[in-house]
Amino acid sequence: MEDLSKFCAAGATFKEEYIPVSENVSLKVISFAPSQQTEKPPVIFVAGWITLISAWKIVLQELTKDFPVYYIETREKISSKVIGKAAYGVEDIGKDIVKLVDHFNLKEKNYILFGSSLGASAILDCCRLLNRAPLCLVLIGPNAVFRVPRFGKIIIFFLPPRLFLLVKPLVKWYLKNFRLDIKSDFEQYQKYCNNIDSADPWKLKKAIMKLWNWQAWDLLPGIKYPTVIFGASKDSLHEPENLKQMVSKLPNADYIDLETNKGTHSAAMVAAMRNYIEKLFMAK
Repeated sequence: MEDLSKFCAAGATFKEEYIPVSENVSLKVISFAPSQQTEKPPVIFVAGWITLISAWKIVLQELTKDFPVYYIETREKISSKVIGKAAYGVEDIGKDIVKLVDHFNLKEKNYILFGSSLGASAILDCCRLLNRAPLCLVLIGPNAVFRVPRFGKIIIFFLPPRLFLLVKPLVKWYLKNFRLDIKSDFEQYQKYCNNIDSADPWKLKKAIMKLWNWQAWDLLPGIKYPTVIFGASKDSLHEPENLKQMVSKLPNADYIDLETNKGTHSAAMVAAMRNYIEKLFMAK
């Protein structure tokens, strides 16, 4: 079992549990509590597609100084417990988020939905289903669409999951040469390689085939919650221009550019998030 103490602030406590979100799917949730009692709203933390918790070490260490955090490992990740068949689309992950908000009995307008990449997209998708409104949405590089090249779709459709090992080098090559700016942020490439190496190929195939048909655009005008989107102008994978378009379509959204993926995974991002939340409380 991984030592979770390295992912939280000094003195913070944590526990790991599996929570059922449907008849045949249970998700791993890691709950972090600050060392001192706090009035800060709890954070539902939904990481990106097949992302390992190690990618968020710095952010979690900063957040857990004074925010309770529920770190959700979504259903496409290797940690989820699935009995029988399950779907792995954005809508399915979004419904899981709604179940977890209800499970933890979070109070109306007193919790934060925090997500990155696929996790952020799932948060956007689930807003229409929430039974309790959040205080705000904090989204890092949400995907408006999920782009898979035509040759990739063909390979994924026909390749049996047990042969996934054969295409891992191709996926890494594609990311390195066509989707990531490794000169600006080589660490992002390394993180994605680690994620790919740790992924469950059976879940991965089903997830990709669901993702490439999803779009956020029609959802955005109906999302009234205060929202801050963190982008990275040098992170072409998360399409900075798309993020700006998303902000323009959301009724109550701000945009903060932190230049690189490393910047969006830093203590500076948490500091900017704190400032945004303080302004929300001042406006109440």
